[in-house]
Amino acid sequence: MPDVVYLHPRDNICVAARSLDRGAKIAVGGHSVLLVEPLRQGHKIAITPIEAGEVVRKWGETIGYAARRIEPGEWVHSHNLMIGELHQEYEKATATPSDPEPLECYTFQGYRRAGGRAGTRNYIAVISSVNCSASVSHYIARRFSADVLRDYPNVDGVLAFSHGHGCGMEFGGEHHRILNRVMGGMARHPNIGGYLLVGLGCETATPGFLIEDQKLVQIGGGRDSQSGSSNGRPSVLVMQDLGGTQKTIEEGVRLVAELLPRVNDCRRETIPASEIVLGTNCGGSDGNSGITANAALGYASDLIVRCGGTTILGETTEIYGAEQLLTRRARTPAVADKLIERIKWWEWYSGVFGCTPDNNPSPGNKDGGLTTIYEKSLGAIIKGGTTALNEVYRYGEQVTAKGFVIMDTPGLDPVSVTGIVAGGANVVVFTTGRGSCFGFKPTPSIKVATNTPMYERMIDDMDINAGEILSHGRSVEEVGREIFEEILAVASGKRSKSEKLGLGEQEFQPWILGPTL
Repeated sequence: MPDVVYLHPRDNICVAARSLDRGAKIAVGGHSVLLVEPLRQGHKIAITPIEAGEVVRKWGETIGYAARRIEPGEWVHSHNLMIGELHQEYEKATATPSDPEPLECYTFQGYRRAGGRAGTRNYIAVISSVNCSASVSHYIARRFSADVLRDYPNVDGVLAFSHGHGCGMEFGGEHHRILNRVMGGMARHPNIGGYLLVGLGCETATPGFLIEDQKLVQIGGGRDSQSGSSNGRPSVLVMQDLGGTQKTIEEGVRLVAELLPRVNDCRRETIPASEIVLGTNCGGSDGNSGITANAALGYASDLIVRCGGTTILGETTEIYGAEQLLTRRARTPAVADKLIERIKWWEWYSGVFGCTPDNNPSPGNKDGGLTTIYEKSLGAIIKGGTTALNEVYRYGEQVTAKGFVIMDTPGLDPVSVTGIVAGGANVVVFTTGRGSCFGFKPTPSIKVATNTPMYERMIDDMDINAGEILSHGRSVEEVGREIFEEILAVASGKRSKSEKLGLGEQEFQPWILGPTL
């Protein structure tokens, strides 16, 4: 294991690759310094004198400014590093990468749906239009225990999708449109083999408007199967019309029971890896994230793109301060403009509530070595790999472009992944340095640890140890290839650690904007 990692010749800091004692000798980049104090893994060390107000660089990019003079060998963190302003001047599509050499030989065993999209799981969904029907949706789903589903081995489960909204909002307003995109995205998701909608009857977000707005039809299984009413319209339960809670539950149980054999008829088949839609997310990040797990995931993302698939980078608040690297990679100036517009919107939106994007990193991120949002973002965007940025989507929009794309989501993990999955992600890779225990049904979540001590401590939750890049001398490419192969294996039915633990039924959280009226 090396003592430190030196990321770029322009850097005036290095990063501790393991916990170091006071007096440890650091020799990197032509500099030799003695560590002034003990330092934990993932934290930063000055390797040259840094004057007050001078730029502090990591990956060759600005992560902040010295709040006072920092001596060589000194710990660099919140006590002596401030964020300052970057004053970005954006280049648009000035460094668009050439398309990589394609990979055409990779496949997975998935579910081919009637619309042509490919699923990696086969669930039935009970979807609430409003919080008032949330309990009923959960009561319906709970009737279908593992014992009941034993006769339907090709059905992964019955899931209730509920939320705390659906009323007290402007009809057709931004709040309503986002909620519709998310609920519509879950209904048509390729990992959902069939669904029904449950409403109260007097809410703003009526099931009828959701069906019309999202052009929903019942899917009910594989290529050729249909269910619901004879015209393909989804099954809808309205509690006030059916006579209340218990009658709605019984009708819902009856409808799900009708769906079960049809959804069970769907079988896995060989599907090209070009049908993988990969969602990427990081949670509980630390100073190793951008060096190990996110870098390896970026390599895997490039392999997915080379196969003709799609990889989605979300968490716009964790792109902030690094977006200039992405606008240069944009396929066209128009794509770059979409990202810039979202960044400007976030500056306005956070300001409305008296905060700034630098309220992220979290205390846990900082304890793990991250100091400013610029530093966190530079390490976070590496998940998206190195290929051209082909499109920027609003939250929960259906992702139709191939290659590397961005979806505008908040940094909060459940809210971010909800939007990415609603957009069509059929596999998620989730990197973590502090140890986030995350799952998200109906899409399997593969968790990648950034450091070996955490992986060993939380091995029941972690699928892959990218910390071996530092602790065992493995290359980023080697671990990236391992992540890629795990994506195909999990897409083919291998259960991730979070699935084995039963996680993922409580994390569904649509992003909500605007006042509650």
